[in-house]
Amino acid sequence: MSAATGSVAHTQEQARTAAFVATAEFVLRLRGRGIRNLDVLRALETVPRQNFVPHRYADLAMRDVALPIGCGQTMAEPYVLARMLEALALTPGHRVLEIGAGSGYATAVLARLAGEVLSVDRFQSLAIEAQTRLEALEVRNAAIVWADGLNLPAEAGRFDRILVEALVEDPTPGWLDALSPDGIIVIGKPAAVGAGRRIGQHLVRCARGAEGELVETRIVASRLQPLIPGLSLGL
Repeated sequence: MSAATGSVAHTQEQARTAAFVATAEFVLRLRGRGIRNLDVLRALETVPRQNFVPHRYADLAMRDVALPIGCGQTMAEPYVLARMLEALALTPGHRVLEIGAGSGYATAVLARLAGEVLSVDRFQSLAIEAQTRLEALEVRNAAIVWADGLNLPAEAGRFDRILVEALVEDPTPGWLDALSPDGIIVIGKPAAVGAGRRIGQHLVRCARGAEGELVETRIVASRLQPLIPGLSLGL
């Protein structure tokens, strides 16, 4: 082995070691904040978040922070995503709808936990880029399409779980129609304070009760962006 070849091999080994350490610390931070579901932790551990963030934020990919991704959108911090995933109580047989694909990171993690994932984003550029990332990682049980999450076509079918990575007042009738009878939907919802004032927001888990009513359970404070209707080519 030449000196140059040995130097390259050493550099590559250092990079692998650094990536391993960063991933281990990433998971430990999530455990330290109370994430206990081992399937969720394993999925977050095995999907490389750095593949989904803009290059200028690569050094922050394994930090528990929200990051800008383009089109004025943001990918949620890993802790908030982990709480969403725990609330969904996913199994390999579930069919999942994700509203707000963004970078595609959450889609890839969902694909590790569920049987099939359909994700939509109103920004065409984001949807195309996110689908390309999934294909690069050979994620075969998830698809990202350009569509309005507030106006889903009937042919989208039924879903066992729906994840809305945005702020909405309530689940829409269309989402509830698409949700299976024993399904779960997780949304970001504004907190009501005083006489009509809104301050703050929370992740909320919605499931049907024994009489078919919608039962809401508050999960954790969040900082999601409002869901905007319509389609956009991107910015």
